[in-house]
Amino acid sequence: MQKAAPAESPRPAWYDHYVPLPGVPDELIGPDGRPRRAWLNFLHQLSADEQSLAAVDRHLQDIGVSYRVHGESRERSWPMSRLPLLIEDEEWNAIAAGVTQRARVIEAMLADVYGEGRLVKDGILPAALVSGSNEFLRPLVGVEPPGGRWLHLYAVDLGRGPDGRWWVLGDRAQAPSGAGYALENRLVMSRALPTGYRRMNVRRLAPFFRGFRSTLADAADRSAPRICLLTPGPYSQTYFEQAYLARYLGFLLLEGDDLVVHDGLTHVRTIAGLKRADVIWRFVDSEWVDPIELNGQSRLGIPGLISALRHGGTVVANMPGAGFAESRALMSVMPQIASSLIGEDLAFPNIATWWCGDPASRRRVLDNFEGMAISGAFVGNLPALNGASQVLPADLNEAQRSALREAIEERGIDFVGQEVVQLSTTPVWSGEQLVPRPFVLRVFAAATANGWDVMPGGFCRISAQPDARAISMREGVQSADVWVLSSKPVAPETLLPTAADIHIQRILGNIPSRAADNLFWYGRYLERAEATLRVVRCLCARAIDMDVASGNVPATIEKLARQLVAWGAVPEELADASTLVIARTALADENAYGSGLSGVRMARNAGSVIRERISVDASKLSRRLDELLSDVGELPSETDVLDAADRALNILSALSGLAQENMNRNAGWRFLEIGRRIERAINTCRLVRMFASDDATAEDLDAMLDLIDCQITYRSRYMTGIALAPVRDMAMLDPYNPRSVGFQFMIINEHLATLPALHLDGVPEEPQRLAARLATDLETTTAEDLDNSVVLAFEPRMSNVANAVASRYFLRRQKGVVGAGISGLA
Repeated sequence: MQKAAPAESPRPAWYDHYVPLPGVPDELIGPDGRPRRAWLNFLHQLSADEQSLAAVDRHLQDIGVSYRVHGESRERSWPMSRLPLLIEDEEWNAIAAGVTQRARVIEAMLADVYGEGRLVKDGILPAALVSGSNEFLRPLVGVEPPGGRWLHLYAVDLGRGPDGRWWVLGDRAQAPSGAGYALENRLVMSRALPTGYRRMNVRRLAPFFRGFRSTLADAADRSAPRICLLTPGPYSQTYFEQAYLARYLGFLLLEGDDLVVHDGLTHVRTIAGLKRADVIWRFVDSEWVDPIELNGQSRLGIPGLISALRHGGTVVANMPGAGFAESRALMSVMPQIASSLIGEDLAFPNIATWWCGDPASRRRVLDNFEGMAISGAFVGNLPALNGASQVLPADLNEAQRSALREAIEERGIDFVGQEVVQLSTTPVWSGEQLVPRPFVLRVFAAATANGWDVMPGGFCRISAQPDARAISMREGVQSADVWVLSSKPVAPETLLPTAADIHIQRILGNIPSRAADNLFWYGRYLERAEATLRVVRCLCARAIDMDVASGNVPATIEKLARQLVAWGAVPEELADASTLVIARTALADENAYGSGLSGVRMARNAGSVIRERISVDASKLSRRLDELLSDVGELPSETDVLDAADRALNILSALSGLAQENMNRNAGWRFLEIGRRIERAINTCRLVRMFASDDATAEDLDAMLDLIDCQITYRSRYMTGIALAPVRDMAMLDPYNPRSVGFQFMIINEHLATLPALHLDGVPEEPQRLAARLATDLETTTAEDLDNSVVLAFEPRMSNVANAVASRYFLRRQKGVVGAGISGLA
């Protein structure tokens, strides 16, 4: 281990002007006015030219970490501090002990509230505080949690107070978020600052997640359990985190519609029928998990889940109803609860809290109204002020203060008053210098067979505001990695199991129906964008060669423009516009459903729903493609648009190469392939009817060969010049041409034959029958038989294959037929 720099070492020049806030504890500068040893050591690791700091931003962009603010449809880039929060081993051990104690108290309290109810009977916990909380779920009273626990993952928000001690700002038991972002922050910082990360003996996070995963698996009642992560969907504020955790831990990422309760057990709807779900790690709030017994308006939950919990066949982490522990009013009686349940004083004090449901506490809050922070007593916003979760009365106008006082006097049960505490600061890099900013630290603890295991790190949020007690990821807030520094060398850790734990599997994988649906459309949308780009490239190349500026527009160029209008890439009102306008619009008009940009964005939307199944490289390429096409709108010439189309097609080729060379040949890859090939077949038929009709000119046929990328092959086969029948054969029937219609259905048949069947009777299912019949007809048709009417007759049959695939495999509230003899999920 590298020897730490002595505390007496001179301060580096680039933070000479760091000035802590007056009277506020600081993480960099100790009580003696000197830099803390850990920070001094860390700052000496950084290069003076800030290249390491800039690498943080670069790695964040490469990974594509994002979040969504409530009410917004578009994701934002993840805001991350370039410096970690440093905590030394001795201090961390005290934090871990305090978090473990609090987790024990919360678990015992939930078991009592939903069980014996001794806390209420003994007058320790006011009955109104229980019944007044919308997170107390009466249907769960008396239910023994499957797996034996109410909490599997607990988190607590901590802040260092003026006295240097850590204070509890809030408990997180509903569905604690931030652990996945903590992982991503660690990945970014370890790559950006590898030398400092190694030399400072930063404790690893992988053992915590390995233990958490093992505990969930052990909670199930069978070996090799199926563990699912239940997400509210892609519009969740933390969907990126949920997808990342599912991929990292190897869990199935599912929405409520992916699951069904049958005979007291929960099952996943897969392409092979229903498969049992043993453990559900939920990120859906309790109220919404079961529309039958809880909120009937929920579209996020699983009908009958509470019934399944009563039967004991499904473990849910955390149990519905655990969100009761997040009620702010509980903080006013938490010391008494701890003393009653575990016979100990709390290691961490709460922020001083007074629940206004108690008359004496209400009077104290009102008497000290201007110096208090007022919050809702339970989870959610203040009843008296729309949208606010916490306010300082001193910051309100007179009318708002009066309305808030009246609300507290009328119904104090809904409010708490809390002490306003100035929290400690940590350094962040701003412009050319270090500056102090207040922070909140979220620490996670996982239940294991040996007790609670605390993650050696956490999720740190840094605010630009002086009061950092209620920081969420909004404007001006950054996150930071948390480095717990060991006094001993730290060995590298991995989530991979040891060789003795591995059971070799070679399976196709029965993916969830929703994932199959989105992979299918991901492939279709990418292929649709490629078809538009190919037509635009062909259009621009011919416009450049034929000097359309003279006003003499060849018929082939007119046909290319009409094709773009017919596909919805160009609005009807621009049908007679210049070639340049048509080409730019077809590439970059986000309001035209058939444009290249729209196709890419629809593919990205489909991919965002299955983010855990799309590689980081594929996500980076699609993001780059979006950025490229977004900048096309002001290009000045056909040459520039042609260059943009070429570059976009190169990126699409890279995406296709990733799918062909990097994706495992499981069921998910096959659905992506089927979607791409159905879309390609339909588009090729439409191109043949436009450019290889009976009256096609040589220029039309030449364009057709360009569009299907067959110029070289055609000229190597046919020495007599361009002719209609060979072009039609190459586009429609040639089994060796990867862009012909016949080739598409030859491959589609292979994929459908490999997918699981609901019954093992050997009888082909509807998608396979339709595709095989179509492939046979294509194989037995000759080029001389082809004309526009024949080609047109093939198109609806291709759409029928797509519809049959959707009806058989995708989520359509299936009747739940269970497949026989095929198991395993990708």
